[in-house]
Amino acid sequence: MFDPRSAERELGLTNGLSAHHWGASALFARAELRQGVSVSPTVLIVDDHAGFRRVAREILEADGYRVIAESATGYDALEAAARVRPELVLLDVGLPDIDGVEVAGLLTAADGNRAVILISSRDAKDYEPLLARCGAQGFIPKAELCGSAIAALAA
Repeated sequence: MFDPRSAERELGLTNGLSAHHWGASALFARAELRQGVSVSPTVLIVDDHAGFRRVAREILEADGYRVIAESATGYDALEAAARVRPELVLLDVGLPDIDGVEVAGLLTAADGNRAVILISSRDAKDYEPLLARCGAQGFIPKAELCGSAIAALAA
């Protein structure tokens, strides 16, 4: 089991701030620093297309992330996030039941240390005004999804 205080000591990050205070950016930085140790950021993938969820899982796991749950709807995502408490939620904007931007707002309000990254097959320009309002870390077009794109947003 991951112990943030042990990791802080091992990495020399003993500046008085706990891992809780670092937020999502530090989470991903710690994961990169600890490449030799199996500590991977946990991910919930939310998309209404099972085929995309499968491909996203393969991409993220190949890049060192640990996918711990998947959801096809916004309401399922809210329930899953409360149950499994992922460090990152990869969230489609266009969901069948509730808008992904609204889901992002609810997720970040419930846990400010959780990184939420919006995804869509549409262009990022369509969503820029909504990002600040919903608390998401950023947006990645589905065609550009990769671990380094996620890490860049979380930094």
